[in-house]
Parts: sequence; structure tokens; C-alpha cells
Amino acid sequence: MAEKELKPKAKEEVPAKVERVRPGRVFLPAVDIFETPGALVLVADMPGVSPDQVTVDIKENHLIIQGEISPPLGAKETLVMQEFYTGDYQREFHLGSTIDQKRIAAAMKDGVLRLTLPKVEKAKPRKIQVKVG
Repeated sequence: MAEKELKPKAKEEVPAKVERVRPGRVFLPAVDIFETPGALVLVADMPGVSPDQVTVDIKENHLIIQGEISPPLGAKETLVMQEFYTGDYQREFHLGSTIDQKRIAAAMKDGVLRLTLPKVEKAKPRKIQVKVG
């Protein structure tokens, strides 16, 4: 059986969902989601975004991730040619009733945002012991 070649997803520009006061492009960050017995872990790739420029909001069961990037030009530099486009990142997810929204934790390191979305107690898997008789 032949293995499929894994290709990285290209940076995808999307139209902003709301009117923006900040000019520039908006990109969807590439995201991986993992599940553990007690939580979902969301990892979002946002290169160039510093931890102080990330916002994570919850509004009406929607998780909204935003990251802002400053243009990479120095004080006395002028753009001559551009192949790498920068812009802000934005992604939105609907949270189901299995997520404990009050315990969500976020960490940012090297342009990677890691969110831990703990499950509510009733949603955690458990093993039920079967008694004889």
C-alpha cells in the first residue's frame, strides 16, 4: 500500500468577517486539534505573532483567535520586491457543551498558540466496573 505524500497547507487568505480599522490581509492560521481523555488541545500556527499581540475571546459559544503582525520593514527600509505576505490571523470555532469554557488555558511560544480546552466532568470518558451476580 503506497503512503500518501503529506504536503503542508498553503497560507490561506480569507475575507474579514467584520469591518476592520486596521489595513492589511487576514489569514486563517493552520490548526491541529488533538483529543485527550480530559481535554481538546488546539495548536494554531501564527508565525510572526508575538504573545502580546494574540487575543482569545469567547462570545456566545464561539472561540475567536486573533493575532496581529507588524510589517517586517525596518525604520529606514523600503520594500523593493515581495514574495512573502504578512497579515493578521483570525479563526473562529464553535464550542460544544462538552467544553468547560471557564477553564480554557492559552500559551504562545515561537509563533505557535496552544489552547487547552478542558472537558466538563460529565463528558470525560470513564470505565464502569461490571459486578458479578
